[in-house]
Amino acid sequence: MNYFTRDTKVFDVINDEFLKGFGRMIFPLNRNIPQSMTLNDVGDIYVWYNHISPDKTVEIINYMKNESDKGNRIFYDIYTDDEKKTNPSLSNTGLFFFKGKSNSKFAVINAGGGMVYVGAMQDSFPQALELSKKGYNSFARIYRPGAHTAMQDLARAFAFIHENREELEVDVDDYSVWGGSAGARMAAWISTYGTEQFSSKRYPRPSAVIMQYTGLSEVTGLEVPTYSCVGTRDYIADYRVMEDRINRIKSNGTDAMIEVFNGLPHGFGLGEGTIAEGWIDNAVRFWESNMKK
Repeated sequence: MNYFTRDTKVFDVINDEFLKGFGRMIFPLNRNIPQSMTLNDVGDIYVWYNHISPDKTVEIINYMKNESDKGNRIFYDIYTDDEKKTNPSLSNTGLFFFKGKSNSKFAVINAGGGMVYVGAMQDSFPQALELSKKGYNSFARIYRPGAHTAMQDLARAFAFIHENREELEVDVDDYSVWGGSAGARMAAWISTYGTEQFSSKRYPRPSAVIMQYTGLSEVTGLEVPTYSCVGTRDYIADYRVMEDRINRIKSNGTDAMIEVFNGLPHGFGLGEGTIAEGWIDNAVRFWESNMKK
């Protein structure tokens, strides 16, 4: 059922009865949202992003509403109430769950936002929804901006998923980590260095990392199989830097690939209606080709 439309006000979504408690986390917590703003214009608050689709925004929010109406849990806290009382900033974290098939493999998707805010409406919600349609369990992560806190929250998210895998009905083998822009850096760091480097116990590394438009250049030799995509008009993440990194990962004997889309700028998300449309299918095939079980 379509409860929301392009003309729905953002605050009507945030205050919706069935989204109570986490509706505010659908949109960036530290960006100014005018009381009169509608979903049609919500792209205005996402700095550095292009091609934000109002129709996709409406689809995502209606999905959340419908799942909540059916009694399906779509948001999980990753910290306990006691932890949040001690450190109130931990209340600004969590996982939006886009459920695929029961006991299928999972993906964690990290939105970008320059380590300043969480751009989930372009960099994680759309990808998570599409992955769930393909049968994969997908978690879109809301985290505290800042490199250190963002990585702590990412490690905690993996701990939460692994420790609650039976309740969540997810297969924790051969999972993948995704991210766009700053979120792609997070995905690469957790995959390369492991959860144990970020205030968490050690959990198995992913079978693949999927990275969109980030200028990360470091290669340690510890990288997992890596897929990347970027546009040639991206003045934040130079496609040549990304190509060089992929080639160096390959030279270390690790599977890696990159797609470069002529004329596209930074932050194209799913790339619907652009030359990049369909990249997510290639990324999923790359992930599947690197599954061991």
